[in-house]
Amino acid sequence: MRILHTSDWHLGRMLEGRSRIEEQIKFIDELCLLVEDEGIDLVLIAGDIFDTVNPPAIAEELFYDALNRLTAGGTRGVVAVAGNHDNPERLCAASPLAVRQGITLYGLPKDVLTPSFPGYSPEGRVVRKAAGQGWVELQIPKCPDPVILTLLPYPSESRLNEVLNSSLDEESLRQDYSKRVQELFALFGQAFRPEAVNLAMSHLFVRGGMQSESERPIQLGSAPTVEVEAMPAGAQYVALGHLHRAQVVKGTLVPTRYSGSPLAYSFSETGYAKSVVLIEAFPGKPVETHEIFLSSGYPLVKWQAKEGLAQVQRWIDEGRDSQAWIDLEVHVTNVINPQDIHSLRRQRERLINIRPVFPETEQITSEARSKLPLDELFRKFYQDKTGGAEPDQELVSMFLSLIDQDKADSKRNVSANLDCIGESAGKEAETA
Repeated sequence: MRILHTSDWHLGRMLEGRSRIEEQIKFIDELCLLVEDEGIDLVLIAGDIFDTVNPPAIAEELFYDALNRLTAGGTRGVVAVAGNHDNPERLCAASPLAVRQGITLYGLPKDVLTPSFPGYSPEGRVVRKAAGQGWVELQIPKCPDPVILTLLPYPSESRLNEVLNSSLDEESLRQDYSKRVQELFALFGQAFRPEAVNLAMSHLFVRGGMQSESERPIQLGSAPTVEVEAMPAGAQYVALGHLHRAQVVKGTLVPTRYSGSPLAYSFSETGYAKSVVLIEAFPGKPVETHEIFLSSGYPLVKWQAKEGLAQVQRWIDEGRDSQAWIDLEVHVTNVINPQDIHSLRRQRERLINIRPVFPETEQITSEARSKLPLDELFRKFYQDKTGGAEPDQELVSMFLSLIDQDKADSKRNVSANLDCIGESAGKEAETA
């Protein structure tokens, strides 16, 4: 049986306000072509299909189009679980229709799946032969052996509807949480049989996994890390979602992997290779896994222009990283003119951030500062706040005039206060 493991599509997600839908469409196209070329029998989607619980219509449309193409008219199995960014009920709303196309959508950890309706055994199509809480058995065309999957969607306390530990001690909570996940895997894994291909899938954070900045926590109730010992020992392969960096989970008894996200979703992922995992499985035998790299996403790169705006312009003219999203750090001596910023963005559409880096300004002691003329003191202050930019003379003059006005107001206030004090003292003397 040939299985493909993917996760963390985050359909609808943006990069600093810029739409990624074009790249996500290209990814779906690449994925659908890949499953055809590789003769995939079963596709596993390990959560975070959407980026928010209320995704835009175009993201939902893309997901349903992907399901329709991946299942190939019900001849290929597709199984998806909800991640922490997904709305479990919304994800599974189409389940009554999906199951007839060989698609299993599973939202909450304690949901109960049901077999295909009685008498449903169409020739050459995926059939859900048996199912229950946290597991499903599929018969897939061209595969002589059934596949049994234990499924654990994102298991936060709120989605489990359980309070696992009332203590505020983080270590105690983590231990109880990990133990509960292990118990659920063991319970669901009772469905495993020696004559079947036995797999597990979940969306969680296993201790020791390498994170990136693009994994934004969205949860109700705590969801700490899970120990490697919690992974189901009876499975031949454990497909995980949640971490965006593709990686093997070390220390587990069975092969356990994060497929990672198909696109880089933050500049912390600069240089990450994006991929999916191909698994070849037979009952009772160790699986073979192969990482297949993707090419549909635009790279995220960081530019450091130490020679200033002229260097940036030269890179643009040369066509450097023409298809990339760019995070720009440019060394300058003065504040960048808004017209220059507009010109750069007009020339390079995917220029996301423009961060000026100013030379370090001279630091002066409090004693030395007290001896500086007011205009020079203001210039130092302005340079500190703007990264070394020089204020124009009009601004300096305006500051000095405000100081003079403040001094004049202070003198008038002091004089008025003295008059009031003198008047009060006179009245008290008369009374006495």
